Amino acid sequence: MNVARFDPTKVFTPAELAAVRARSDVTGFLCIAHAWIVIGAAMAVYALWPNPLTFVLAVVVIGARQLGLAILMHDGAHHVLMKSPKFNEWASQWLCAFPIFADTIPYRHYHLKHHRSTQQPDDPDLILSVPFPITRKSLWRKMVRDLTGQTGFKQRAFQLKRGFAGAGVGEKWRTFKARLGRQTFANLVLLAILTAFGKPHYYLMFWILPLITWQMAITRLRNIAEHAVVPDNNDVFRSARTTYANVFVRALLAPYWVNYHVDHHLMMYVPCYNLPKLHALLLEKGFGPKMEIRHGYREVLSMASSKPEPQPA
Repeated sequence: MNVARFDPTKVFTPAELAAVRARSDVTGFLCIAHAWIVIGAAMAVYALWPNPLTFVLAVVVIGARQLGLAILMHDGAHHVLMKSPKFNEWASQWLCAFPIFADTIPYRHYHLKHHRSTQQPDDPDLILSVPFPITRKSLWRKMVRDLTGQTGFKQRAFQLKRGFAGAGVGEKWRTFKARLGRQTFANLVLLAILTAFGKPHYYLMFWILPLITWQMAITRLRNIAEHAVVPDNNDVFRSARTTYANVFVRALLAPYWVNYHVDHHLMMYVPCYNLPKLHALLLEKGFGPKMEIRHGYREVLSMASSKPEPQPA
């Protein structure tokens, strides 16, 4: 089915388009620096005041910034994180993707298919939204699996198995270098830095643990909020969702303006740091009533878990 596209040139002035599409090496780098500074600060807080509360806080904060790195990698995949193409590619790979065991290039090919066919039968991300709505118990079971590391462990085990695919030792080694070599090197660098501070165990406590627990849980919440139970799969204004989030929610669940998702789909070449500006312009132009906008993640989760529980026979 053909889905009507949004033509921003018919809506915005050239100056408005230039403002929302402006890319900056400095701003992109500052976003990445912010993520890593927050990660380091969370570890430092625990190091200074080690107790269960600061431990949990560090895991949650770091997991949210790991999602943040994935979001910034996503912008790199769209070629919009940085103005310089070479800097965009290098930073999105080495400072965002590889530390979280991702890779911008294959993600780019996969993700652009999602934009070309959003919520259509050939959308590679349709599997993330089509099961919804589900029951509250089902959603709770999924979240428990995420928070206890079961989902993350299975994903990493599959990634490792795929990384060693091949018939013999030589082929396995070549596959590993191609699929996981740079990710492994980036994580060894991170381990070396933590070791230099006398905290090598922090790599497991505050990098791997957040990556397979909190980061997995809020990634699921992000996926649900973006496309689950949207009103119209064939309307570009309603096949994705923007979810308003306060400062606290943005810090722990929705970093780097990822909540402005319908705006991102309307103009996918707008950097994440310009999405609030784009959203304000869309509202100013009168598009608010046409857009799928919700006023909090609780509202979205309520919709996504609205399927009634089956009644006993």
